[in-house]
Amino acid sequence: MGDFAFIIHPIELDDVFRKFKFMRKWPASIVEGIIKLVPPFKVSEITGVRSQYAETSGYFVTCPLTSKQMVELPEEVVINKIIKTGKVAEKLGAKIVGLGAMTAVIGDAGITIAKNLNVAVTTGNSYTVATALQGTKKAAALMGIDLAQAEVLVIGATGSIGSVCARILARDVRFLTLLARDRNKLNHLAARILRDTGLAVKVSTDIKRSVQKADIIITVSGSAEALIDVMDLKPGAVVCDVARPRDVSKRAVELRNDILVIEGGVVDVPGEVDFGFNFGFPPRTSYACMAETMLLALEKRFEPFTLGRDLSVAQVDEITRIAEKHNFKISGFRSFERAISDEEIATIRQNAAKNKK
Repeated sequence: MGDFAFIIHPIELDDVFRKFKFMRKWPASIVEGIIKLVPPFKVSEITGVRSQYAETSGYFVTCPLTSKQMVELPEEVVINKIIKTGKVAEKLGAKIVGLGAMTAVIGDAGITIAKNLNVAVTTGNSYTVATALQGTKKAAALMGIDLAQAEVLVIGATGSIGSVCARILARDVRFLTLLARDRNKLNHLAARILRDTGLAVKVSTDIKRSVQKADIIITVSGSAEALIDVMDLKPGAVVCDVARPRDVSKRAVELRNDILVIEGGVVDVPGEVDFGFNFGFPPRTSYACMAETMLLALEKRFEPFTLGRDLSVAQVDEITRIAEKHNFKISGFRSFERAISDEEIATIRQNAAKNKK
């Protein structure tokens, strides 16, 4: 019996087709109608998560709705289906449930879901922030970007992840722009950062113009579709795309060889880990949101560690310490579901230097 469970869902219809190949020729509307009726179920058992201090096991359980459906269907319908997925985890014996991808952002970011379950719930956002920032700083250094002189942009800055990313970045950078749709929320966050750090940040609702100026972008919008036009990105720009589904179009691979787009929040999990399910990563690596659920299980902290939209810097610092204790580390860089080497990054840097001239 596992200590934890993690809720996953098909990001897009291609994820459904990988499982049910015969559906690929069917009209999208019919496939969406079918999966909307499919009840939640256990996907696999997760074994072998082990540090020098503890070990744990758990499950993947799925909420059969695509990201598009989660945005377009009535919120109550979506939340009820997520709760039913959590009930599957309860029956499996899980003591804590992690919310993956869109299940972590729908409605009040897990609070209603937690109230309707008899086990602890976490979104994993605290460790997602920690690893996204670690990875972004490392990638910027490899691309020759001086963090102190760079124009840094946070897209989705008023959300749970974006807000705390911005507040932590404000301790290390000089030129920071916050972007979201609600200018009042942006102004409130900017005032908070000024009080806490003394940094006067810029705010914007114009994504095209802001992207064109940025050297470093952390994007966490929660949108169901890509927001960033890759042709707007500066040569040499580093983009950490934490959003699921992605905020950067897959066209980036075809159209640009002078920008570095990395997946935020990818970590190495200690032990002889077997996820029992291929979600596109190398062995023993996972998203940070998954890893936070495992970390809490290893610590026997079956509690709602990260819920709602008011994520704190203290939470990020705490989960970082727990990860270091159990030897969870940021993984090598990945870009659009594939590993990217230091040699490839060096080539991107060279291409950027040519295109800046």
